[in-house]
Amino acid sequence: MLLSVLVLGACQEKPAKKYKPQSLGAINTVAVVMDNDLWEGAVGDKVREYFAAPLIGLTWDEPHFSLEHMPPSVFRGTTRHRRAVLYVSKDSVEGAQVQNDLYATPQKVGVIKGATDAALIASIEAHAGQIMDSIRQMEIGEAQERFLRSLSKETVMQDKFGVTMRLPSIYKVSKQEDNFVWIDREIQKGSMNIVAYEMPGNHFEVDSTLVWDIIHMRDSIGKQYIPGPDVPDKITYMGTEKAFAPYVIPTEIAGKKAVEVRGIWEIVNYPMAGPFLTYIINDKEHDRLLVLEGFTFAPATNKRDYMFELEAILRTVRFQPPAAQASVP
Repeated sequence: MLLSVLVLGACQEKPAKKYKPQSLGAINTVAVVMDNDLWEGAVGDKVREYFAAPLIGLTWDEPHFSLEHMPPSVFRGTTRHRRAVLYVSKDSVEGAQVQNDLYATPQKVGVIKGATDAALIASIEAHAGQIMDSIRQMEIGEAQERFLRSLSKETVMQDKFGVTMRLPSIYKVSKQEDNFVWIDREIQKGSMNIVAYEMPGNHFEVDSTLVWDIIHMRDSIGKQYIPGPDVPDKITYMGTEKAFAPYVIPTEIAGKKAVEVRGIWEIVNYPMAGPFLTYIINDKEHDRLLVLEGFTFAPATNKRDYMFELEAILRTVRFQPPAAQASVP
């Protein structure tokens, strides 16, 4: 009787969720599943036009995503566990969608179908942005999860600016002043860097001069805190490359309004340069602008993935709530 009760009880339990394996693949790499004739023709060209378009703010052209083509016959077994997938095929049912965790987790599978090459191209043009944004947000989250494997115990950001940040332990504090922190890590041919500082909440008052004012702010901070190599009879420091105006894009960081700035830094009076990414965050609760910047020095090296890592780190910033006011008896 006891055995019968246990068997009946087990039968009535809810079925266990189907296990999905951990997804595979390098960050910012998309498996493109489509027939060879499509890949080699106008449809493949349209996929490359969007998904492999050059990123803004780098010293030379590098694609949004690295694309790895495979025909549908190969897309089986563990190959289906790729984290980012774009599936393009001819079908009588036309449309596009993004499916989550279809074969593995985390996973984004962008599916585009159409009856003709023209229909596929039109669908790519209409939906590529949405699919790319979905994959990119997943990749940011994946990178941030990987940081948890070995987090730094450094508290300088909290001590100086009242914020926390998911910082990998490989990054070390190299300089700190009253209103400035510089954190960096060595890479094979250079370094990856994060700097943070505050500006008054009303520092940018005129929208029409915003780009110039941002350049002036960066240059003044660089001159004060980020010196270049010693050169006889010259002052060297980090400034903003004058030949290329930085891109300024509205965004949101930690629930606060912000602007994202991408451009090229240079060392004034010395031949050094590289990409930078700056977030200027409007922290109204503390009547300040918190400026977070990541920049990379890696001559003769691709920098897309370095800058992506810096972006993923900066986007983990979280603000402490304003101190509660003491109650009056």
